[in-house]
Amino acid sequence: MITCCSNLILKAQIISTLPLNIKDTISSKENKNYRKQIDLIDLGYLVLHKNMDSRLEDTSIKSTHLYFSVSPIVEFTIATGFSPGIAGNVAFRTSENEKTNTSSILGAVKYTQKKQFILPVQSSYWTPGNKYNLLGDWRYLNYPQDSYGFGGYTTLNDKYIITFQQLRLYELLLRNIRKNLYLGVGYQLDHYWKITESNIQPGRITDFEKYGFSNISTSSGIVLDFEYDSRENSINPQGGSFYANIKFLQNSTLLGANTDWNSLMVDMREYIKIPFHMVLAFWFYGVLTLSGNPPYLDLPGTGSDTYSNTGRGYEQSRFIGKKMVDLEAELRFNITNNGLLGGVIFCDAESLSELSSNKFEVISPAVGLGLRIKFNKFSGTNVCIDYGVGTKGSRGFVGNLGEVF
Repeated sequence: MITCCSNLILKAQIISTLPLNIKDTISSKENKNYRKQIDLIDLGYLVLHKNMDSRLEDTSIKSTHLYFSVSPIVEFTIATGFSPGIAGNVAFRTSENEKTNTSSILGAVKYTQKKQFILPVQSSYWTPGNKYNLLGDWRYLNYPQDSYGFGGYTTLNDKYIITFQQLRLYELLLRNIRKNLYLGVGYQLDHYWKITESNIQPGRITDFEKYGFSNISTSSGIVLDFEYDSRENSINPQGGSFYANIKFLQNSTLLGANTDWNSLMVDMREYIKIPFHMVLAFWFYGVLTLSGNPPYLDLPGTGSDTYSNTGRGYEQSRFIGKKMVDLEAELRFNITNNGLLGGVIFCDAESLSELSSNKFEVISPAVGLGLRIKFNKFSGTNVCIDYGVGTKGSRGFVGNLGEVF
């Protein structure tokens, strides 16, 4: 998504967001380096005739008080078009005496160009000393979505529309067991109702109908989570860091699911520092249905990762299947010496299993270029605008606030 906001970083993976009246926290040793850098907030200071150096004061934020921020937002994705809305954030710390990450609750109300209503609420609660992290992802959607069917043989001419309402309730509790290593357990609920199909070519039987159409579906299950994360900054990871997340999900009729089914998700990312201040980044993302049949709308697919980022160059849900693998690589570099502008060259390739064989038969590659505009030099947050070109005529812009992976 592309997000433009005056005082709010809108993305769930960005754990800490603070209003503008709280100064950025930096040490005196970093002042010299930051004085050479420029970001969009600095440009705002110039427009308002304010002193940019006032941001460089060595100020620590240790209060456990609540801090609020609210902002208008404008987003854009291939799947939604332009999406105006309002977002709000609450940020706080649970301890002043122990080193503790900032906890936050982030919510928004959005209505898109394609008449989609989206109400997400995402949270990250850190206990004192970062011993436990409670992560929440709650959503309500009233959502018409383009659909093409299973696997990689479909074309853009196969597009039709699935409309649904969705309630998502995800909660995950992670326990820090040693440096950079977390284990956790959680619960996931995805409930869909008022599911309809429209704009279907005469005489066509959709893959949804072949798979088993229903106007209501529920997935409800327990998740086990393993996570290793050596990134110092998940918003903009630097060379020399590594991330791995393995998640096992067991849905059960005993918990209200329509059917018993389970899946395994693997998310691995490596960042390599190379000469001329560049970073070469690699991402593997895969979801395998191990047994049973997930509801059609819960099948993995393009952009079905947590932040809808896989498969740049293709629309969200362009390809779906019971099994998915996605490989991505990206070269990140500076354009200006002051850090304001940067760029990326990326490529990705994904494959989704076919309905008839449940095998990977088609690889769908994409390539593209991206622009990076520094939003906040202290957090390393970039406004990311990418243009990707896939196969069979797929292409388009996609954006983020914070790196894609």
